[in-house]
Amino acid sequence: MLITSVEVVRVSVPAQDPPFLWRDGLPGSDPEVDGAWLVVRTDDGVVGLSFTNRGVILQDIVDRRLRAELVGQDPLARELLWHRLWEIDRIERYPVHIMGTVDVAIWDIGAKAAKLPLFQLLGSFRSSIPAYASTVTFGSIEQYLDVADQCLELGFPAIKLHAWGDARADARLSEALREHVGPDVPLMYDGSAAFDLLDATYLGRALSEADYLWYEEPMKEFSVGAYKALGERVDVPLLVCEVAEGAHMAAADFIASGCASAVRTSAVLRGGVTGAMRIAHLADAHLLRAEVHGGGPVARHLCMAIKNNTYYEALVLSNPVARPREVGADGHVHPPLTPGVGWESEWEESGPPRELVEVDAVGALSPVAVREEVAIDRV
Repeated sequence: MLITSVEVVRVSVPAQDPPFLWRDGLPGSDPEVDGAWLVVRTDDGVVGLSFTNRGVILQDIVDRRLRAELVGQDPLARELLWHRLWEIDRIERYPVHIMGTVDVAIWDIGAKAAKLPLFQLLGSFRSSIPAYASTVTFGSIEQYLDVADQCLELGFPAIKLHAWGDARADARLSEALREHVGPDVPLMYDGSAAFDLLDATYLGRALSEADYLWYEEPMKEFSVGAYKALGERVDVPLLVCEVAEGAHMAAADFIASGCASAVRTSAVLRGGVTGAMRIAHLADAHLLRAEVHGGGPVARHLCMAIKNNTYYEALVLSNPVARPREVGADGHVHPPLTPGVGWESEWEESGPPRELVEVDAVGALSPVAVREEVAIDRV
């Protein structure tokens, strides 16, 4: 099997309505953006798909560098292709999410060729996992408590806060939420890199007292030394290395420092499925957890394949709370069961422009043909 073409199909991604914040001073939901599907075709008719909200960046890198690198390669040689992407990054310094987008499409091909859902190709560990409610930033403690009540009523077994980025206000919120839900509901806190070491220490001690399960990305991840110092000052478990570039290599430094109780892994921010699994196995070798970051079909597959992962992250974007469609009434999610990643429903909903979805005069596969080919493959 050889890759015959690499295409970028641009689509408009509507703005979140209503918009939301991650924390004070940090942009939240995107405005309407130019997203893109990466469509990788092979001479065997197997088509790999992947999606990014950063379509302009993907188009530029594919046109200038990656198409020429990928066409003619064996898509089942995933380790080689991942290595080549790192080699090109030495020249381009492109965002790690571009590498993740390409790697996911390559894994989509591999799983479809094997006629397996991705999580089974990776080596499945479970068939369902509980989802925690991961909040956006709301305006007051009272709103957070109301949202927490709704999340628990919807079946979520655990809640993670994205708060204001003010150490003392966030400490008060964290304590109030623990008092409100009682001692048995697992609670987590995500700082979204808001603090310096002094404020991170203050808040970390409050989270320790309130028995939070983890304290995630309190500081920017440029300094492993700062995280090592924080780990020596607080008792709450630190969940680290969410956005530090370098995939498993960066995770290794955080682990070696002794600060990590768990590390983040994801396809988007850690170099695709290949990078995510390397981090998971690295963490497991140190008896640490590798918590999957973010939602979506690829994250669901990773959650099913990674033994040392605890929850699926389901975003709660509004009040009133709407249960994400992938989360069941019992608070669990299940993996897509079609061969590959299972992008096809998202592809249908994204609505590529009409001129991009018709077969051209020489019979090249169009996005519509990709959908037809995938549907035939599933049968």
